Amino acid sequence: MALDVLLLSVRKQNLQASVQDRFKMRAILLLLLASSLRASNPLDEKALPKRENRRVPSCVRCCGPSEQPASVTASRYARMTSDSFYSMPRIRPTIDITILKGEKGERGDRGVWGPQGKAGQPGQRGHPGRKGQKGQPGLPGDSCKQHYVAFSVARRKPLHSSDYYQHVTFDTELVNLYQHFNMFTGKFFCYVPGIYFFNLNVHTWNYKETYLHIMKNDNEAAILYSQPSERSIMQSQSLMLDLQEGDEVWVRMFKRERENAIYSEESDVYITFNGHLIKPETE
Repeated sequence: MALDVLLLSVRKQNLQASVQDRFKMRAILLLLLASSLRASNPLDEKALPKRENRRVPSCVRCCGPSEQPASVTASRYARMTSDSFYSMPRIRPTIDITILKGEKGERGDRGVWGPQGKAGQPGQRGHPGRKGQKGQPGLPGDSCKQHYVAFSVARRKPLHSSDYYQHVTFDTELVNLYQHFNMFTGKFFCYVPGIYFFNLNVHTWNYKETYLHIMKNDNEAAILYSQPSERSIMQSQSLMLDLQEGDEVWVRMFKRERENAIYSEESDVYITFNGHLIKPETE
């Protein structure tokens, strides 16, 4: 029993000694930490701002008898702004101009023309431009109004006069451009107004007179004539006519007041009638 009490007392003493040792160690560590902080960042008393020791009067008259005393807030603001240590920071706001920009206004009226300036010197000639695109096709022309007209017809049969005027027809078509010469009626019909050239060639008959007319509509335009002779010959007549649309040109043999005839054969061509357009009226 006495031994247990002794052991307990010894343990208490050891525990108290260990606690004291711990406090001592902590104190030593704190001292070392404080010394290291002073060595790394020593305090400079000059760095800290020193406040000027100003003598504040106990009572100062700040206003006249008729004036109101300044408010506590105003006097405090004046005192703080006068001291550089207590100066208030200046606030400089920045304004975004794009936010304040308004919408685009309407276009104004056109102003008055100014005075005309002096004419400048002509500039240099520019380079030739590029070739333009192909244009649109034009309107179709009149298919009936041809600018080229020509015909040449012949007769292989002989013809004698009768008791009335005879219309000379032709049985051989050599050239008939656009069919302006009607082989059935033996007449040329004018579709294109203008100046035309016509020519008539015949072969005379022995001992007989040759008497023909080149007709324009119902009027004699020219005559082809040959007196009777022992020998037959080739006879020709040519002329130009100014024709309008609808005019007709044809050949007529005179009636039997005079014995007349024209000669031809089936094997050869002796009688021809020709015509062509020289100049159309629309040019």
